[in-house]
Amino acid sequence: MSLILHSDYNQEKAMNITRLEIMINFKRNRMIRSGIKKGLNHPDTIRLSQQLDKLLNEYQKGKFYRSIHHIAYLQC
Repeated sequence: MSLILHSDYNQEKAMNITRLEIMINFKRNRMIRSGIKKGLNHPDTIRLSQQLDKLLNEYQKGKFYRSIHHIAYLQC
């Protein structure tokens, strides 16, 4: 039973990571378009860059915790 729960947990995490990757790519493209159209110092471009930073931090944190969880699972 715990193996099934572990598998469900991994599938949910993988879906969240995939969703986050899609959001990151979308935000990155919007930021690039804004930078080209409005300039790198425009408030909209800066705001998009900050939002992208938050998404990237969340993505890295998720990958870090996922790798720690995997290592802990292997040691059990």
